Amino acid sequence: MIVRDLTKTYDGRKVLDVKHFEFEKGRIYAVVGANGSGKSTFAKVLAGVISSDEANCILRDKTCVVRYSPQKGYAFRMSTLKNVTMAGKGKRDREKAKELLKSLDMEHLMKTPAHKLSGGETAKMALARVMMEKCDYLILDEPCAAMDVQSTLKTEELVKAYCEKCGCAVIIITHSLKQAERISDRVLYFEEGILTESGASAEILHNPKSEKTRAFLDFYTI
Repeated sequence: MIVRDLTKTYDGRKVLDVKHFEFEKGRIYAVVGANGSGKSTFAKVLAGVISSDEANCILRDKTCVVRYSPQKGYAFRMSTLKNVTMAGKGKRDREKAKELLKSLDMEHLMKTPAHKLSGGETAKMALARVMMEKCDYLILDEPCAAMDVQSTLKTEELVKAYCEKCGCAVIIITHSLKQAERISDRVLYFEEGILTESGASAEILHNPKSEKTRAFLDFYTI
C-alpha cells in the first residue's frame, strides 16, 4: 500500500498531511505521536472509514482486504461468542472464535452478553472479531487502551502471530512507546498531522534524526 500526497481538512484546518509512505506486508507498523497529532485520522483514512481531501491518495491492489478495529469496539446485544463468529465466513467459525477468545483469556465469557463486558473485555472481543478472517492490511486503533498489563501482552503476542500467519501488514495506533518498541518493526511519528519521521523501530525510538521526534521521546521517556 502506497500513500502519497494524502491530506485531510476539517473546517478549513488541515489535520493530516502525509507526502509519501509505503507499507510492506509482513511487517508491523506502530504509529505514535501526541494526542491530536492525526494518528486516528490517518487510521480511518487508510481503512476507508473517512475519505481524504483528494481521491487516489492511497494505492493498493483492488482485491486486497483491509480490516479495521476502531478505538472503541462495538458490542452487539448477543453473546460474546456470537459477536466474534458474526465476522467469520466459514464452517469452522465457532471453533476459530473459541480459539481466539481462549488465547485472550476470555473462554469463561463466551456466553456472557457482550454489552455487559468491561471496557478491556470489549476491546479483546473486538480484536478477536477482526481477526476471524485473513486480510492484507490490519489497522488497529489503540487496541490495548482499556486493557491491563497481562491482557496487553497477550494481545501483542496474538497480533504478532496473526501478522506472521497471514503475511499481512499490521498498522497499530498506540500511545505507548513501550508497546511500539515491543511489537513493531517500523515506527511512524506524527506531529500536528504531519508524518515527521519514520524508520526502523529501534532507530526512531532511540536515535531519531528529527528534533521534533527527539523532543517527544525525551518527554515520554521509554
